[in-house]
Amino acid sequence: MTTRGFTLFPTAIGICGIAWSERGVLGLHLPDTDGSDTRARLARRFPGAVDSEPPAAVQQAIDAITALLDGRRVDLSAVALDMEALPPFHRRVYDAARRIPAGRTRTYGEIAAEIGEADARAVGQALGHNPYAIIVPCHRVLAAGGQAGGFSAPGGVQTKLRLLAIERARPHGEPDLFD
Repeated sequence: MTTRGFTLFPTAIGICGIAWSERGVLGLHLPDTDGSDTRARLARRFPGAVDSEPPAAVQQAIDAITALLDGRRVDLSAVALDMEALPPFHRRVYDAARRIPAGRTRTYGEIAAEIGEADARAVGQALGHNPYAIIVPCHRVLAAGGQAGGFSAPGGVQTKLRLLAIERARPHGEPDLFD
């Protein structure tokens, strides 16, 4: 049996929750806009997970997520993820999204082309089921023409725009503010 745990941690945008297994992070929960109980939500979302102290690798991920949400340039691509239960297509989409650096954006169509998928909507649907918000930076993926598109995390598109503002994001191809 896989050992599972979860914990809550404060960030600049509110209390986030993270769950893990021996293989890596199972999911990240952004703050709820309605004040619902994040702890209870994580326990329901990850059956068998126990509220506990995170192992060193998960604590490093928490520290990096916190730094990113404080506006610092952080690369989360090395955070180990437990994707065992995910469909192969979602894994490919998430891997492509993880290659988008902080402060940059791409479109659903660009991600689709990168992974050899003709349907940008399928990419959007996969990102809509992203259990690793921020670690798999679905907020950096926009609709055609630079439109925000959707965002399934608490707060919806407003949260997406807030995350992009924290990162001082630029559309793909525009000069990077950090260069």
